[in-house]
Amino acid sequence: MKFAVVVFPGSNCDVDMYHAISDELGEEVEYVWHDVDCLDDFDAILLPGGFSYGDYLRSGAIARFSNVMKAIKKAADEGKPILGVCNGFQILLEAGLLPGAMRRNNTLTFICRPVKLRVENNETMFTSQYEQGEVITIPIAHGEGNYYCDEQTLQQLIANNQIVFRYEGENPNGSLFNIAGIVNEKGNVLGMMPHPERAVHELLGGADGLKLFQSIVTYWRDAHVVTT
Repeated sequence: MKFAVVVFPGSNCDVDMYHAISDELGEEVEYVWHDVDCLDDFDAILLPGGFSYGDYLRSGAIARFSNVMKAIKKAADEGKPILGVCNGFQILLEAGLLPGAMRRNNTLTFICRPVKLRVENNETMFTSQYEQGEVITIPIAHGEGNYYCDEQTLQQLIANNQIVFRYEGENPNGSLFNIAGIVNEKGNVLGMMPHPERAVHELLGGADGLKLFQSIVTYWRDAHVVTT
């Protein structure tokens, strides 16, 4: 399986994402600069965290106009797995690939520490290796992780089982309904604020994030089984 790690000016978690795929998952991965216009050679697209374009205007507001976004939307329409983490989640929201918006943390401070998440939906291509309701530990690092949407959108997310991760116990940023990660209706675009790529080995403090990437590979291999 071949992964693309999209790099925007200001990305700072691209190396972490590359390491998770190459060294821990053992799959092929390449950095892709934000000005490319084709991602057809890749099986999954990863948007890492950081501060794309310095977070000017709003987090992800400028990155959504990058040349690569047209290719990302095309990949999403084709059903390829798209994962946006932290700033990547913010970009997916700004680009309209996921519903809702991101606000500043209710503490108005930057937060960087491990948090507990509950797996709300383990029937996605990103979560099949987790147990339903499993509580995992994944680090966060953000100043604008306060997810918000209107009541109608929230009810749609609940009804469609699009809420994949929720903060367990303490809500670190004030996110609506304790939401930490959501998928689109098709289920192939996941945005989440916590950083699974920073939790792929015990030397990093835990490996709970590795199952997310293993789930993507499992889905892809199952989808490409050739029967003879």
